[in-house]
Amino acid sequence: MSFTTPPRPLDVAAVFPQLAPLARTATRLHPRPGSPSPHDSSVGGPLLWPADQPWPYCEGPHVPSRRPVISPDDMRLLRRNRAAAAERRRRDPRAPAATPEELATEKRIKAGRPWPEGPTAMLPVAQLYVRDIPLLRPPGQSEADLLQVLWCPFDHPTHPRTALFWRSAATVTHVLDAPPEPPVLQSRGYLPEPCLLAPEQVTEFPNFMELSKELRQQLGDLRSWEAAGAAVDSAYAAAPDEFYGEQLSHAPGWKVGGWTRWGLTDPVPRLCPACGTEADPLLTIATTEWNAGSKSWTPEEEQTDPTPLLPGTPPANFTMLDIARGSDLQLHICPASPDHPRIELIQ
Repeated sequence: MSFTTPPRPLDVAAVFPQLAPLARTATRLHPRPGSPSPHDSSVGGPLLWPADQPWPYCEGPHVPSRRPVISPDDMRLLRRNRAAAAERRRRDPRAPAATPEELATEKRIKAGRPWPEGPTAMLPVAQLYVRDIPLLRPPGQSEADLLQVLWCPFDHPTHPRTALFWRSAATVTHVLDAPPEPPVLQSRGYLPEPCLLAPEQVTEFPNFMELSKELRQQLGDLRSWEAAGAAVDSAYAAAPDEFYGEQLSHAPGWKVGGWTRWGLTDPVPRLCPACGTEADPLLTIATTEWNAGSKSWTPEEEQTDPTPLLPGTPPANFTMLDIARGSDLQLHICPASPDHPRIELIQ
């Protein structure tokens, strides 16, 4: 499995040379449903977790929500039933949208489960091997070659609380076969569908709001583009800065490194709470791989031979996650030490 991001409509650093020193390499992860093993880089797959190391639990607090909560197994069953229904209707448009058995199962699941007491087991979110993502480097002087990301499937307060573990894969000789799972999920969008990855490096530039005032003015003036001989998509003629933001600056979807995305808020400083060092973007956990404004980033392979999207989800929501109503969770870490607090940013 491999994916290729289409070339950008133009070389924006050639049009605006001030951008050239701001270029960064990001690794798009391109998660797609599969059957990963503990030895694969994955989203929502099994972790290479040492059998003799305690599994992480979240101590809370966990505040009950009004919506009924369901178990991870019930969520998986619900997804399988809906996928079966979608395939049935694809083969025969006159087929029932749901069988009596599927309706009974959905009714039972929607009734919910009891709210749990005490600490809850965390869920695997991502496992990333340095061999697959060479740009992935642990902070400080660590020799780790594997990053594991887990989260608590409850809001803290508006998104899951994450836990990061760096380790050397070679030191794991006995893998935990059956890690514990949380009894319920506060949000059905907090359980990732198991996905394999197809890492691809791309070049990114800063968000428009992080640029200097002078450069923002140039990007927002169509005459500046025309003077450099750059053809801006006519749909953006009234706002060429949006052309930069949606088509030229940074890629959508899951990624390692690159530039921080903004949109829900203006940029804010990302300084390590422990030492004040500027934190680096580590991992972007995205709800969707692209949206209406970023379709040009759709891999070439999926433009010519579209991969079927999972049923009942937004377009390109391959992982089945839904973070803060379609947003991204961006993790930033201090480059000085893996022990310093990380920054969790919703945008």
